[in-house]
Amino acid sequence: MASNVLGTALQSCCAEDPVTGFYRTGKCDTGIEDKGMHVVCVQMTDAFLEFARDCGNDLISPAPQYGFPGLKEGNRWCVCLGTVVDAIKAGIAPQIVLEATHISMLEFLDLEVLQEYAVA
Repeated sequence: MASNVLGTALQSCCAEDPVTGFYRTGKCDTGIEDKGMHVVCVQMTDAFLEFARDCGNDLISPAPQYGFPGLKEGNRWCVCLGTVVDAIKAGIAPQIVLEATHISMLEFLDLEVLQEYAVA
């Protein structure tokens, strides 16, 4: 069973349709197939969605061919760790759901940094 950054069982990020996560389980779990490391559960803000789109990861636009309606502020989704790290460096940090963020994120950012951006 996967753990989160707090050392407890990894919680679901979002189980709404479409289901998030690389494996479409609702959890930000990862494995060797997940080259983008979709391990961070983010509660979307407009600023983060625009930042991600500007970086080439458009989560706003619907993609009906994949059953993806597009995300909006308030939605939760498993996001690539690189996008989150870049957003933090750019001063446009997303809101992070610690209980649903995979423990592997701690290889890239300290827990104290993640806690600064945790969903209240």
